[in-house]
Amino acid sequence: MATKPPTGDPVQDAPQVTPPKHAAAGLPAIGHTLRIAQEQMGLARTARTLLKVNQKDGFDCPGCAWPEGDKRHTAEFCENGAKAVAEEATLRRVTPEFFAAHPLADLATRSGYWLGQQGRITRPMYLPEGGDHYEAISWERAFAVIAEELTALGSPDEALFYTSGRTSNEAAFLFQLFAREFGTNNLPDCSNMCHESSGSALTETIGIGKGSVSLEDLHQADLIIVAGQNPGTNHPRMLSALEKAKTAGAKIISVNPLPEAGMERFKNPQTPLGMLRGTALNDLFLQIRIGGDQALFRLLNKLVIETEGATDEAFIREHTHGYEDLAAAAKEADWDETLTATGLTRPEIERALAMILASKRTIVCWAMGLTQHKHAVATIREVVNLLLLRGNIGRPGAGVCPVRGHSNVQGDRTMGIFERPAPAFLDALDKEFGITSPRGHGYDVVRSIQAMRDGRAKVLFAMGGNFVGATPDTEVTEAAIRRTALTVHVSTKLNRSHAVTGRRALILPTLGRTDKDVQASGRQFVTVEDSMGMVHASRGNLAPASPHLLSEPAIVARMARAVLGSASATPWEDFERDYGTVRDRIARVIPGFEDFNARAARPEGFRLPHAPRDERRFPTRTGKANFTAAPVEYPQVPPGRLLLQTLRSHDQYNTTIYGLDDRYRGITGGRRVVMVHPADAAELGLADGSYTDLVSEWKDGVERRAPGFRVVHYPTARGCAAAYYPETNVLVPLDSTADTSNTPASKSVVVRFEPA
Repeated sequence: MATKPPTGDPVQDAPQVTPPKHAAAGLPAIGHTLRIAQEQMGLARTARTLLKVNQKDGFDCPGCAWPEGDKRHTAEFCENGAKAVAEEATLRRVTPEFFAAHPLADLATRSGYWLGQQGRITRPMYLPEGGDHYEAISWERAFAVIAEELTALGSPDEALFYTSGRTSNEAAFLFQLFAREFGTNNLPDCSNMCHESSGSALTETIGIGKGSVSLEDLHQADLIIVAGQNPGTNHPRMLSALEKAKTAGAKIISVNPLPEAGMERFKNPQTPLGMLRGTALNDLFLQIRIGGDQALFRLLNKLVIETEGATDEAFIREHTHGYEDLAAAAKEADWDETLTATGLTRPEIERALAMILASKRTIVCWAMGLTQHKHAVATIREVVNLLLLRGNIGRPGAGVCPVRGHSNVQGDRTMGIFERPAPAFLDALDKEFGITSPRGHGYDVVRSIQAMRDGRAKVLFAMGGNFVGATPDTEVTEAAIRRTALTVHVSTKLNRSHAVTGRRALILPTLGRTDKDVQASGRQFVTVEDSMGMVHASRGNLAPASPHLLSEPAIVARMARAVLGSASATPWEDFERDYGTVRDRIARVIPGFEDFNARAARPEGFRLPHAPRDERRFPTRTGKANFTAAPVEYPQVPPGRLLLQTLRSHDQYNTTIYGLDDRYRGITGGRRVVMVHPADAAELGLADGSYTDLVSEWKDGVERRAPGFRVVHYPTARGCAAAYYPETNVLVPLDSTADTSNTPASKSVVVRFEPA
């Protein structure tokens, strides 16, 4: 049977530490999955639900965006995907009685773990101005409150419409349509905080801000470089693709400041042999210093250029622009400076070069370890340079592979969730709906926080997610949100954002991926786009957690009718009644979605066009793939300080905390830990098991402190440290962002240690 939620927050002041593991998945993953699922759902519901995850007639996992192949396993989910499903399909409920028993002040003291464990929200809830408790409210009144605040604004640009990556294509399209018909491009989203750097770099270099590979490409690659990514925790099903590539003869290089169990050995729970012995994945582990990746790839590019016959001269001549500038910049790459920046040895880099030269088909995968630095965009451009030099874009088994996090974050951007939309998209939208979209750029996440802080934004409407938990500079962000007139969160469960509010606040409970969605025209499905550009349907199979829930498309449609009224000619009622009518409009606005309804009905879905991959056509400003030659940067750390990266534990997905353990790193029973290399710890006088305050240092001179962290001696790269977010988001300055993309630089925070 399912268990009840915890009544009190668990004590986390004495986490236990054992040596880190050297293999991922296997029997422990199966056992942990079943335990969590049973606690949340019970045995019968667990079987009924998990067997539909990522199936062609089932629902898309609400976790990561890793794609599925055409042939599916019966159990087509990973441990963390099962946790995400269990938390959404839980039998636990958050009722109006819960809110009556827990005033806002109490909720504000609770951990994210405790809040999430309480279960599904069952009714719309309202916090009136001056109130200390949320209270139940009708949907009609909730939309009236939103309309009151939005129509009272001095300008539509005083409203912010935030989107989480869980939002379906249909809901995202309607959400951006409403925002633009209302009159603003303020459409910040979670991509602003993760792969915005990837999109910025790829749009400039190859003409499209998405990856260029498929699962089949990974299986056919000769060499896969995994940089700044931990698949074992963040994208566990990727390990199966890497295992298949290894079986076919591929080599794998991992570039990361921390050794990660999943890249050492994968014990595939789908096969008996896999569970017993597993497959070693890494052929070469480059334990790089935080932020040293651009220097590494620049030197590798120099060495490739200097090796006779190593470049694909025909590809460079026919398909690229800017080679001479790169060659001149690469010539200046210095061995000594690179070794300083990376912490690597010359033999390690020479071995990596040999593997690159031996490969005819190379893929580079990356995630937040590359995207969340000041020089993130330049780093990813340097990755693209390496692939272009060898002709490794636009042929099977080769290409760029930014591994997206949330399950439809890429689809939301495709649907128009972007504060800087292309004029062609707005022209098509206006033509289809007879509206006049604003042309001025809106606010991304960081600029949205600044606008709330400065009084320029007064309403925050969040379609899913945990805005407070996901954003940097926690104290600044929370103070900014409390200055607003109204905060609205479309949610399935509680999180920190519900406890940090404007003068008034609404929680609008919505259907989840696992829930059946029945509207006036009958049962509906939604669609999502995975990390590799495949679009497919998602159909929940469970009765909704409450009869008082609305779907995300229904919430947007009803809000639009309440706010825009009879002045809008958009058929919002039809869109709520039948999502097929939404897909018909998407098909006429967004290239690649022609005949959307028919193609979405196919069990396997369909692949979106990708000009660089499909035809070696690069829709850039030059009409070719662009080499770039930015100056090499890497973080400079003063004596007595370390460079901190924020990261996830294994019992976590984004800001959702499933438990208090990080099994692969050997940490249990607590999250306030900081991992430090033993030699660095000795120099700083940090004994293993001692407690310290982390204090970040930034050019503004503001003290940002995260108190009470247990020191864990851990094999990180020298000069580097690691700790979990969102607990360490307080250390990330709001203005410390990546050039061009404005993504928070959460992977390179200079910190000092003070006694707790």
